[in-house]
Amino acid sequence: MTNSLKQLAIRGAFWTIAGYGSRQILRLGSNLILTRLLVPEFFGLMALVNTVKMGIELFSDYGITQSIINNKRGDDPVFLDTAWSLKVIRGFQIWGLSWLLTYPVAQFYKAQDPQGELMVLLPLVGFTAVLDGFGSTALLSWERNIEVRKLMIYELLLTAFTLSCLILLCWWNPSVWSLALGNVVGSGMHMLCSHFIDPTQRNRFRMDREILKEIQNFGKWVAVASSIMFVADQADRFILAKLLSFEKLGVYTIAYTLASIPRDVIRELSGKVIYPAISKQLDLPRSHLREKIVKQRWLLLLGLAVLLAGLTTCGDWIIMLLYQGRNKHWDQYQQATWMMPILCSGIWFSVLFYTTSPALMAISKPMYSAQSNFVRFAMIGIGMPLAFSKFGELGAIVVIAMSDLPLYSVNLYGLNQEKLSCTMQDLYCTAFFLAIVSLFLLTRYSLGLGVPIHLLLQGS
Repeated sequence: MTNSLKQLAIRGAFWTIAGYGSRQILRLGSNLILTRLLVPEFFGLMALVNTVKMGIELFSDYGITQSIINNKRGDDPVFLDTAWSLKVIRGFQIWGLSWLLTYPVAQFYKAQDPQGELMVLLPLVGFTAVLDGFGSTALLSWERNIEVRKLMIYELLLTAFTLSCLILLCWWNPSVWSLALGNVVGSGMHMLCSHFIDPTQRNRFRMDREILKEIQNFGKWVAVASSIMFVADQADRFILAKLLSFEKLGVYTIAYTLASIPRDVIRELSGKVIYPAISKQLDLPRSHLREKIVKQRWLLLLGLAVLLAGLTTCGDWIIMLLYQGRNKHWDQYQQATWMMPILCSGIWFSVLFYTTSPALMAISKPMYSAQSNFVRFAMIGIGMPLAFSKFGELGAIVVIAMSDLPLYSVNLYGLNQEKLSCTMQDLYCTAFFLAIVSLFLLTRYSLGLGVPIHLLLQGS
């Protein structure tokens, strides 16, 4: 990595973490307010709606973002206009599919949604895809050139505006409709603002056949990988929504969201820094590229190991600290105290995955990502219902927590095949993570503070 690119990547990593952390603080603050205004059922209902919308988006993924970042013509106005035109078309496709899926989804979850609110919520939230589709490609150009500071400031301001509107709407009308309308308002503001952040980019409808073919050729495996990634990442919500009530799904969503903070941090770094940086070094021999990846991973993995160990050990305290005080719905939310530590413990394999999978994507091998996510989906789709039938909620949560292991294993195979293996580094860092978790748990127990899943043990 040249010095200029290395400095750019370091600045990008700093701004990614700072920006993501700031946005998470805003989201956490708004969530604490919203949980005092709304019952868990509303969060469970919206979790299902957003999952359906996300599924449609990923199943119709053309690989537009990845193409702009990876393609040598990614700064060409003709390329950007063609990509933007595809974005607009895709937005309407997603909205249309939202309408088509509304009735079957509502019928499938009729027992959990007797009032039929899904019939309106799905197309309403689906309209945000149209608004997002009209958004400018300026943001994607920032990602391509690792201008993370601009991107993070923009996303932070947009998040603050959206969450403020969401809180005001829920205070004025504490219902699930306010949550849905808040999404629409946020997407509308994003669409408008994106066209004013860079005066040099003015997108217009244009379709260049050669560019269209390039995007399609690159995006075909991206579409497969994204589709399978969706069913792997979101199958838990679909299945839990059927097995449990929307109330318990809402509680699970809160625990999962907090537990996934390390995963989300590394996923942000993966997409906004690691992938663009590796894409700019594809002319290097594989052995040199691997050495650079390994060298840059050490500090990142060790830092995330300590963070994840802390969340695993103290997850129940975090839930109690954030949601117990002055919360009339605490009796419903407290089940998240035992879910979060279990979910945190399995995210380590996701950390290993997202720090190396960008390398396979950058060398145009997204098929490994598709295979990784397919194996994860198979574990959740088959293992979770079986575990639930045998061990109830605990069994389902344990399967979800361990579902990142097959994801990582297949990715490891792909790295070995492409001569980019980081196996020894992963073993050393995993041993370090387990040692830190053991140390933290032993310290907590020796101080008479019990274990993170004490509520679960009391129930048994």
